[in-house]
Amino acid sequence: MSSPAGQHLRIGSLELRSPVVLAPMAGITNVAFRTLCRELELARSGSTSGLYVCEMVTARALVERQPATLHMTTFGPTETPRSLQLYTVDPATTYAAAKMIVDENMADHIDMNFGCPVPKVTSKGGGAALPYKRTLFGQIVAAAVRATEGTDIPVTVKFRVGIDDEHHTHLDAGRIAAGEGAAAVALHARTAAQRYSGTADWNEIARLKEHVTDVPVLGNGDIFAAEDAVRMMAETGCDGVVVGRGCLGRPWLFAELSAALAGTPEPTPPNLGEVASIIRRHAELLADHHGEDKGLRELRKHVAWYLRGFPAGSEMRVAMAMVSTLTELDDLLAQLDPTVPFPKDAEGPRGRQGSPGKVSLPEGWLDDPEDCLVPAGADLMHSGG
Repeated sequence: MSSPAGQHLRIGSLELRSPVVLAPMAGITNVAFRTLCRELELARSGSTSGLYVCEMVTARALVERQPATLHMTTFGPTETPRSLQLYTVDPATTYAAAKMIVDENMADHIDMNFGCPVPKVTSKGGGAALPYKRTLFGQIVAAAVRATEGTDIPVTVKFRVGIDDEHHTHLDAGRIAAGEGAAAVALHARTAAQRYSGTADWNEIARLKEHVTDVPVLGNGDIFAAEDAVRMMAETGCDGVVVGRGCLGRPWLFAELSAALAGTPEPTPPNLGEVASIIRRHAELLADHHGEDKGLRELRKHVAWYLRGFPAGSEMRVAMAMVSTLTELDDLLAQLDPTVPFPKDAEGPRGRQGSPGKVSLPEGWLDDPEDCLVPAGADLMHSGG
């Protein structure tokens, strides 16, 4: 299948040399992981060309300057463009958070998350439940756009196909977001009821692309290899791809994606020795960001993804999952055979999948899609989307 050679992506003032976006993932896409992805893309392809989004922060917690939230907004010294995603449920807090980002030069791009399917979020009317309230959704997007007026900071919006198969909202959400001034929209091609299970319905990305013609439409869902991105763009006509779980344990994936979408040869996947070096660099970056103790605890969840398919042995995997210092990590990594090539069975779906389920919603949520009441208690609930 031919790729869209040399494809660029413009999102408002941002000109990206590659139409690839790292999806924000809670507890994953902190400054350490983003730095690692950027370093590997630069080393393997000669440039950093996509957009790497910070893990999602709650608008209210940002405005209240909660220390943990401010720490999450850390960007690397050479990181550009700096991309920050907000979780938000009401126009006033959205405006205050976006204005704070502008006034304090905290980021170059604001993305807004309306994709989170987690029950504790949707049960309050937040995340993937909110676009059902069309008017409120439009007011929230408009508030962020208004706060960034006169700046080069574009606002983009990410959402799902809808609550469930009976309540699709993505076509309205795309139209409303573009109408309120969003510079691009991104669709995770699953409903909230699917969560992360089953397969993403790329046909819905194509439908959204046909429906929204004045801003770029990005596709998200089931991109686990470079050829998936090429196929999604060819099949749906979308303007770019958003990659989440596919890069877990594979931060070098962005170099492969950029090459495939530019029609240039893809870099060779790393052998076990190179993966060990990448794990060590990830640990070092996490220790810089969190301190060694917490940083190494954060690394543990990544280790199983990094070693997937490699002949590492159960004892090694258990020891790596309990690692607590850089010295300990060095001793373990030294025991791996550096010559083992990247295994074929390491490819394919990874990360959380789970099973579909009924979406938890506030009582009466589906009664009136034009109701503008801000969901009570949802402004501090957040997770990945």
